[in-house]
Amino acid sequence: MNEKILEKAGAIIEEHSGEGTYCTLGLIDFDGGPTVSTITASKADGVNWITFCTGQLSPKVSRIKKCNKASVCFNSPEYNITLTGTIEIITDPQIKKEMWYGGLTNHFSGYDDPAYCVLKFTTEKYNLLVDWQEVHGTL
Repeated sequence: MNEKILEKAGAIIEEHSGEGTYCTLGLIDFDGGPTVSTITASKADGVNWITFCTGQLSPKVSRIKKCNKASVCFNSPEYNITLTGTIEIITDPQIKKEMWYGGLTNHFSGYDDPAYCVLKFTTEKYNLLVDWQEVHGTL
């Protein structure tokens, strides 16, 4: 049962990655407390990893440099997908180009803008409510 729910959760995440769809990203603030931001997922590999695009000077990047633990949540009346793991800051030009989507032109001059970076979240644990079935575990 876990595999079926994991696959369905992964398909939901992939379907909801890209321009115009939001999820929440939880990080640790500078005082050690939780902070949550709404953010667009750029791309995903099921529940395994999710990327986000942001600015190098954003508070998110500063928080990640201090503590790389993170949580991501996709939810609707039909599902709640909560993942915990680690997050890293990526500045590799090729990855920045791969993760680029049109809505970013509101914030950056292009994928080669030095102010633009990619955040890559890697799942370690999951807590899923999909099809009214709840499963949790580690990857």
